[in-house]
Parts: sequence; structure tokens; C-alpha cells
Amino acid sequence: MDDAVPEGCLRPGQSARIRVWDRATGAVRTVHASAERRYEAPNWTADGRLLVNGDGRLWLLPADGSGAPEELTATGLPEANNDHVLSPDGRTVFASAQDWHIWALPLAGGAAHRVTPDDGGMHFLHGISPDGARLGYVRLDPEGQNWWASATIHTIDVDGRDDVAVTTDPGPADGCAWTPDGEWIVFNTEQFSAKPGHAQLARVRPDGTDLEQLTFDDRVNWFPHVAPTGDVAVYLSYQPGTTGHPADLDVELRLVAVDAWAAPTTIVELQGGQGTINVPSWAPDGSAFAFVDYPIEDATGI
Repeated sequence: MDDAVPEGCLRPGQSARIRVWDRATGAVRTVHASAERRYEAPNWTADGRLLVNGDGRLWLLPADGSGAPEELTATGLPEANNDHVLSPDGRTVFASAQDWHIWALPLAGGAAHRVTPDDGGMHFLHGISPDGARLGYVRLDPEGQNWWASATIHTIDVDGRDDVAVTTDPGPADGCAWTPDGEWIVFNTEQFSAKPGHAQLARVRPDGTDLEQLTFDDRVNWFPHVAPTGDVAVYLSYQPGTTGHPADLDVELRLVAVDAWAAPTTIVELQGGQGTINVPSWAPDGSAFAFVDYPIEDATGI
């Protein structure tokens, strides 16, 4: 993003569009658009709503576009970033905050409590196990000279106990999410390439064994999310040479069968990146997924 624009804000003439891709038809529809608030990272609730963040707060809106976002009451929650997930039973939101910790609060709204301990690390949430027992997060060392180089995948109980390092190679690694059967954690990592920033997708067992690279192309691939049906995944793909996962670039959303990662299909081309699909955003039945794009108005319109 332009250095003159504060992080988390829209550029002049830019909007944040919360959108839904329909798997049966391939159609994309906009359920909400805002020129005032930069919404990010949808989760899909069991009762047909989308949970997003914006301005450091959490918001809920109907996935069918029938209403505007309404702020989720989150008493005691520090400023939230775009890393949040829902418990499988639909009752709890787990969210990362700018204090580098993971917090939990009721989806119905209420008091938040901190999950992660003061252990010296930075905790950035990305996934939850299908049984709802463990959270998957990215851990960074704030004392290191290069924070990002130290990024590894960890899991931790939802009560903040039993922290386990899943990856130990300073890949770095990010974007961890479980497969619906609980057998794998899929994520993006740079450890298979000597070229800085060249993230590819991989999977690993939750105990850290059987690490396997999944994509092998020239593009920079991030944030894989396997559908609840278990047969396909969607991920964010940047142009070659991109470093990190910046905002407001020409990117693609790609759909791939989980038994054929070498043969993805580009289903949406958009302006976005950071904030588009940082967290799992599939509908509970796998029929659709939500994302956010950030077009900038020009002389011809958006």
C-alpha cells in the first residue's frame, strides 16, 4: 500500500467489497461494499453470516447481502487484526490482536479472554482443528533481527496449554489451516526455495511429520483453505517476485483438487492480497467461499 496511507485504511477512491464465489455456477456476487472501512478476512458462520474485521474491531453481516455489517461486542478485546477463526460448534470466536496474543470471545458477543501465555513469542492465529480442541498459529520471535525469518507453525490447546512446534525450519511459514479430516495442516512456506519471498504451498501432519511440498510454480502462493467437503482447496496467488503478502496488488484466487495440486484453475482475478482470504472462508457445506477485494475507482468506474 502507498506509504501515505495508514495500514488498514483505504486509499482515495478505493472500496472494500465483501464478495461470495458460488461453487455450482462460478458466479461472484458482492454482498457489501464500503468506501469508508477496510473490511478483511471473512469467516462463514453456521447460521449464514460472515465475520470480518475492520478498524481493529470485529463485524458480522448476512452472507446473502441482506444487511450491513454490525459490530460484534467484544469487551476487553485489544485492537484486532485480520487473523480470526470460528470454533466448529459455532459458539466461539478466536482472534489475534495487536498485542501479539490470541483471544477468545462468544460469537454472540461478550467478554473476551486471552488464550496464549506470556511466553515471549508473537502469536498470529490462522486455523482451528476440526474437533475444536487446538488452534494453529504462526509464531515469531520479536527479539530476532528478522522477525519474518523466524516464523514457524505451532499448535496450542484452546485453553492455552500444550504448545507444540509443528515446523522448526525457519522457512518462514504462514497461513496454517487443518484439512477437514484433521489429518493434515496445509500452509505456505519459503523453505523449498532459495529465492526470498518465493512461498509455495505444503502440508504436514499435526505432529510435524511427513512434510510435503504441494505447489511447484513460479507464482507466490499463500493461504490454502481446503473446503469442508475435503475435495478442493482455494488459495491466493501473487505474481512472481512478490515478497510477503502485501495488499492492493493484482492477484488470483485459484481452485485446485486436493489430489491434483499441480493443476489449479484461476477462478477470480482481483485487486487484493492482504485481507482477501487470510483465514478459512468456506461456507459450512462447501458450496461457496467469501473473500474481499479492493478496487480503486477510475474514469471508467470500479
